[in-house]
Amino acid sequence: MAQETLTIPTPYDALFQGTYYEGVGRRKTTVARVRLFPAQGEGGHIIVNGRPYIQVFPRLLHQVMVRRPLEVTGTLQQFNVSVKCRGGGISAWAGAVSHGIARALIEWNPELKPVLRRAGLVTRDPRVKERQKYGLKRARKAPQYSKR
Repeated sequence: MAQETLTIPTPYDALFQGTYYEGVGRRKTTVARVRLFPAQGEGGHIIVNGRPYIQVFPRLLHQVMVRRPLEVTGTLQQFNVSVKCRGGGISAWAGAVSHGIARALIEWNPELKPVLRRAGLVTRDPRVKERQKYGLKRARKAPQYSKR
């Protein structure tokens, strides 16, 4: 007996159809694949992993980080944003989404690059967790020294 795959439409499906601009954002171990869909009417929706970004990022700081590239360029109401995030934690997700939105905006309009660069949104943050070395407890913490 063959199984049928059932796809349940979400209330956001109608917002994310047609052509889009894509950008991949990274932060720590997180990868965010971002798609900007030009808004047909109502814009400003940001959906992360199938949920509104306000549910995914309950902290105001993270919400501001996610919206920042759109606010800096004045394009918040022009696009609906769909994001797929993998890896890392909530703070890394917010940074990766912001980076991905900035890259997608540059794909849409390369003239926005200087504006986004001045806001510090184009550069990928290279800081990642340092690996643990043998003989140490963590990356740099050594076991307690004993004289005798």
